Amino acid sequence: MSQANLTMPPIIRGATVTTEDGGRLNAFAREPRMLVVDADQGWGFHARAEKLNGRLAMVGFIALLATELAFGGEAFTHALLGIG
Repeated sequence: MSQANLTMPPIIRGATVTTEDGGRLNAFAREPRMLVVDADQGWGFHARAEKLNGRLAMVGFIALLATELAFGGEAFTHALLGIG
C-alpha cells in the first residue's frame, strides 16, 4: 500500500479523490443531502384541510336545518318541487 492511501484523500471540486497502487486517480462524487419535506406540504390528509372540511360541513348542516325550519319541517326539495 502506498503512502498516499494512508492519508486523508484530497477534495477537489466537490469530489473525493483517491490514488490507486498504479498512481491512477479515482474521483468519487459526494452524495447530496436528502431533503425531508414536511408532511403538510404534499397530497393526502392534512390537519388544516380536514378542519376546513369539517367546518364547511357544519355550516352546510346548519343551513339545512334552517331551511327545514323555514319551510315548516318539509325538505327544501319537497317544498320547491312538490315531491313527496
